[in-house]
Amino acid sequence: MHKDELLELHEQMVLITEYVQDREEVDPGLFDEYAELDISPDDVHKSKSEHKHAVFVLGNALANAMSDDEFSDAGRIGKRMRELADDTEQKL
Repeated sequence: MHKDELLELHEQMVLITEYVQDREEVDPGLFDEYAELDISPDDVHKSKSEHKHAVFVLGNALANAMSDDEFSDAGRIGKRMRELADDTEQKL
């Protein structure tokens, strides 16, 4: 994936996050790890690896917000996103 495509994906995921956070039943703490990264899709000077890590962290949070348990489809996606986030973090 090219960096510009990754930035677009990051942007779309942020928009989805804003929608999900407005829902009352979603724990706002799910998105703390992403907020601590201090990276947004507008930070074009950040590396592709940093944006990739942010996308995986955000994907994990979104999947967890939508999952009923770790064995649901969203729960399994969240688990895989966590693995990918951990892997990309080691490469930063």
